[in-house]
Amino acid sequence: MTLYQRLFKAYGPQHWWPGESRFEVMVGAVLTQNTAWINVEKAVANLQEAGKLDPDRINAMAPGSLAELIRPSGYYNIKAGRLRHLCRWFTRAGGFAGLDRRPTDELRGSLLGVKGVGPETADAILLYAFERPVFVIDVYTRRLLGALGLIRGDEAYETLRALMQSRLPPAPALYNEYHALIVRHGKERCIGTACLHCRVEAPLKER
Repeated sequence: MTLYQRLFKAYGPQHWWPGESRFEVMVGAVLTQNTAWINVEKAVANLQEAGKLDPDRINAMAPGSLAELIRPSGYYNIKAGRLRHLCRWFTRAGGFAGLDRRPTDELRGSLLGVKGVGPETADAILLYAFERPVFVIDVYTRRLLGALGLIRGDEAYETLRALMQSRLPPAPALYNEYHALIVRHGKERCIGTACLHCRVEAPLKER
């Protein structure tokens, strides 16, 4: 919580996740894999303009047509397949009406069973689309905690997720803001593959 408070004091509220609907958040979580968010915004805008930002319409599209719409996000053929898998899972599960009733652990396990959805993507969907208390571990989180000497840096994803959740109250709004602040800090202060200690500590000195 001390780290969170320092980040919040340095950067203020981040107002994440950028998305107009819960389904758009899910789509964004898949498209943002291995690309910058600005590219995701272009791909989502293409889907919106084509009237295809809907699970049933995505399911009905030819793979090539979907891939062309999401081309700005990169790896568009692979992501088209992943997005179709996610949409089929979503509709078969009864959409939000059916999924909202599931306990978090059950919902997470089901998401991880979708082809192309790994732990980080699943947790982003759980936190931002379903408002579940699941902490998202990304490369910025790993770099920051490692630079501050709080972890070794080679821990497994689940180990770091359990660590963060064991030190924080189970509050989705807190996890949302914390992850957003880490991403903001990482984008502004991380260089290359590691955080420079002076850059990490600069906005965190005030207690």
